Amino acid sequence: MTRDSATHVAFLIFPDFPMACLTSAIEPLRAANEISGCHAFSWTVLSEDGAPVTASANVIFQPDQALGDGIKPDYLFVLSGPDALFHTPSTGNGHLRYLARHGVQIGAVSGGVFPLAASGLMLNRTCSVHWAYRSAFEAEYPDIPMSDNVIVIDRNRLTVSGAAAMFDLMLSLIEEALDPSVMTEVACWFQHPLVRTAGVSQSVPAFKTGTVTDDLPQAVVSAIEVFSQNLEDPLSIADVADQVRVSSRKLERQFKAALGQSPLHYYRMLRMNAARQQVLYTRNSLTEVAQAVGYSSSSTLTRHYREAFGLSPTEERQKISRFKMENGQPFPLRDS
Repeated sequence: MTRDSATHVAFLIFPDFPMACLTSAIEPLRAANEISGCHAFSWTVLSEDGAPVTASANVIFQPDQALGDGIKPDYLFVLSGPDALFHTPSTGNGHLRYLARHGVQIGAVSGGVFPLAASGLMLNRTCSVHWAYRSAFEAEYPDIPMSDNVIVIDRNRLTVSGAAAMFDLMLSLIEEALDPSVMTEVACWFQHPLVRTAGVSQSVPAFKTGTVTDDLPQAVVSAIEVFSQNLEDPLSIADVADQVRVSSRKLERQFKAALGQSPLHYYRMLRMNAARQQVLYTRNSLTEVAQAVGYSSSSTLTRHYREAFGLSPTEERQKISRFKMENGQPFPLRDS
């Protein structure tokens, strides 16, 4: 099999990026080249200034070049944690917008949707947001539509929720560039049992349990969905039971049997996890965080937060801020 030119994929990495997302992208491309016997794909790792970048697993990566070094790939994916920013936003965002204007398909993996959204390139486009960042993303970018799907392709923007989803997206690129038989063999090489495409929803953990929502009774799944959609204005359990067409008593029994806790306790933990996303990944004040998850005062939020996580929101932000300051990444605090 021969090809006139390779599909060039670039990966822009920020400090604390998830290493698994990078390897889940490059390894299937490397395997596709080997299986097909041709140079079907090439890849380049970029950083903002070409300097080494430390991944979230504390592994140091040496990029091939800087973002502004004149590269023009076919695809560029942003890999980062949810609080990543360019050191020089006007220049970094300008480079991304320049590439988008000149036909580069731009995407992001997991927390990479945050700096991609900050660049302005997700305006009027829907993106995939990992469930662990959903509340924080909605608070930071309320005008950008979100999806729970593992892969979202909206015209020339490609966003995926995590490492396994990135592997799936690369399989799609392999199928498009080569053929389905190569894609299937790559999946089998890595014992990747299920190839997911756009339209498949994320698996979400049932908090504080050993299962995922896919494995729960339908009434419980439906109630959790109602809970998730009503964090800012919490409903009574009786109202939720009415919406999912079971009695309050039956919903209580099913929650305790499936999850070992009452629906009221689960609802509170869902709100606390949403609050924690905003505490960790946004600059919102505690009053704003409290209001976003249905509390009229930050003092009640603080009490429930401490019960859930063992420290207050302010203490958690101070802990994160100290860590980031030690690594040269100041994180401003707003506690009122």
